[in-house]
Amino acid sequence: MSVLVLVLAVSAACCLGFGFVLQQNAASHAPLSDFLSPRLLLDLIRVPRWLGGIGLMVCGMVLGAIALGKGEVTLVEPLLATNLLFALALSRHQTKQPLGRQGWAGLLLLAGGVSAFIVAGQPQGGDAVDDPLRHWLIIGIVVGLALMLTTYAKRSRLSAGPVLLATAAGLLYGLQDALTRVSGQRFGDGGWSELLTGWQPYAVLVLGVTGLILVQSAFETAPLRMSLPALTAAQPLAGIACGVGFLGDQLRTDAGALAGQAAGLAAVVAGIVLLGMHPAMPSGTAEPERSRDLQPH
Repeated sequence: MSVLVLVLAVSAACCLGFGFVLQQNAASHAPLSDFLSPRLLLDLIRVPRWLGGIGLMVCGMVLGAIALGKGEVTLVEPLLATNLLFALALSRHQTKQPLGRQGWAGLLLLAGGVSAFIVAGQPQGGDAVDDPLRHWLIIGIVVGLALMLTTYAKRSRLSAGPVLLATAAGLLYGLQDALTRVSGQRFGDGGWSELLTGWQPYAVLVLGVTGLILVQSAFETAPLRMSLPALTAAQPLAGIACGVGFLGDQLRTDAGALAGQAAGLAAVVAGIVLLGMHPAMPSGTAEPERSRDLQPH
């Protein structure tokens, strides 16, 4: 594993984690009439704290894109999942809550799970799969799942809605990471002309904006502990599926390696859930009168 890729991916995770906390702090006070609407971004753009969070997120995405250009998606995505550690660190500073057993257990599970997956899988790059049907099938499944989750989220609103929206956003962000790598490869092969004549960079932009609206709507209607774990868990799973599915990333496939990878991913998800539910995470729920506005009529 390249030390440069490790540093870039962890730095990206740091920026993303800090950015998510600042965004949720601001989005929790946004008008609920803007739920799942582009107007939400227009309202939030006037809030300095939200702009700071977006700036950090953009820095994280740029660092993540550079890491994806130099390493495999199956390697970078689990490292990006550590953004929750940095989100918890900032939230803990804000709330003055100690880590306790739950925090330490979540931290060890997340860090250990990422390490176990990388050691067991030994991700390596390979040639992209030259099969358009397989390529579009995987993209269709990811986008279709995100659309289905968003549809259900619109019906459930304050109950399961934030979790579903965050999961949908995570799926789109994982796909966005995969297409970012493809865009980087096109740019490396033929420069700007090669990049701009492909559909991938435009898809990256659409996925980014759509994911941002979903995330801010989730942040707007529920505490960070409800939305960020789902986002953080879904993104690497979708990214790894795309990396292996059509980018040509290779993982070890013997029985022991597969068991280690499965155990590592399970530990990552468990650690994310424990950290996301930690009392240090901002509670920032909607005020009662705002909550009533979200109930179905």
